[in-house]
Amino acid sequence: MKTEMHDSAALETWSPDEVQTALAANEIVLIDVRTPQEYMFEHIEGALLMPMAFFDATKLPGQSEKRLVLHCGSGMRSEKMAKAAIAAGFDRIAHLDGGFGAWKSAKKPYIGTDMASGAPQRVTP
Repeated sequence: MKTEMHDSAALETWSPDEVQTALAANEIVLIDVRTPQEYMFEHIEGALLMPMAFFDATKLPGQSEKRLVLHCGSGMRSEKMAKAAIAAGFDRIAHLDGGFGAWKSAKKPYIGTDMASGAPQRVTP
């Protein structure tokens, strides 16, 4: 995990391995900031959706028990939304380095779409 300070707040950048481990241990809330269409096509199982277009950091849950980790397709949108959360008063927030693209490159499991039926399916690379 890399940490970058913004004023007195910490912006953490987590690797796919770190996110997978924390998600499996139920230690984080993973929030996908991509579009609903991107999420419907494929997403990390257990991730909640709060699209960037409608992102409101004041509506994020607190972090008293679980750390919030944001992700998008490449890490650009999630970093921007993490900085918006800091501006809204969060003192620490994290995002997935490289986003969903890095997740898939690291051969992590996700929910995809069965192209024959259109139904969701677990993908384990």
